[in-house]
Amino acid sequence: MARLRLRRLLAAAVLATALGLAGAGERDHEDARALRAQGAIVALEDVLRSALALHAGRVVEVELKRRHDALQYEVEIVDDGGQVWELRFDARTGTLVREERDR
Repeated sequence: MARLRLRRLLAAAVLATALGLAGAGERDHEDARALRAQGAIVALEDVLRSALALHAGRVVEVELKRRHDALQYEVEIVDDGGQVWELRFDARTGTLVREERDR
């Protein structure tokens, strides 16, 4: 059951990532897949595990964005207490670079 939930979450996150690269489009999705295949970015699954380990809850949005010539995964989570967290991870290393609670 948990594995099926993770698969559904990953499918939704992949779609959100593809849409968040630089605008919606098939080319963005292809670019993200190519970067992953080249080893230029870490697997989204790994980033989601790290994010949920920090703040257990529900992932509501994932984007892959360019920031200052670097790629970052932005993960938005609603935690079990109802707080909304935005976490940014370096897409090349998977390292957390910013954590912010929405007020």
